Amino acid sequence: MSDHDHIVPLKVYFAVFAALIVLLFATWGAAYINLGPFNIYLAMTIAIIKALLVVLYFMHVRYSSRLTWVVAGAGFVWLILLLGITIGDYVSRDWIEALGK
Repeated sequence: MSDHDHIVPLKVYFAVFAALIVLLFATWGAAYINLGPFNIYLAMTIAIIKALLVVLYFMHVRYSSRLTWVVAGAGFVWLILLLGITIGDYVSRDWIEALGK
């Protein structure tokens, strides 16, 4: 084995799996809570936490090189950029109808 190999104990995988199951039920429970416009923020926060757990532990990014961290971080930045553009488009649709009236 080289210095770069890292063996993750099974208890870590089971703990992450348990956390993902808890977050799954949190997502399900949050769907029944009426927070008005803040529902999307709660759902996205839970989804980002679940995605981070999967990327860090099941994709082994936590124990990888800095270059892998940069690539994974760039992927998240790209995702945030695309979500921002999509949300901006969705929010601004009513503005065009208001200008036409």
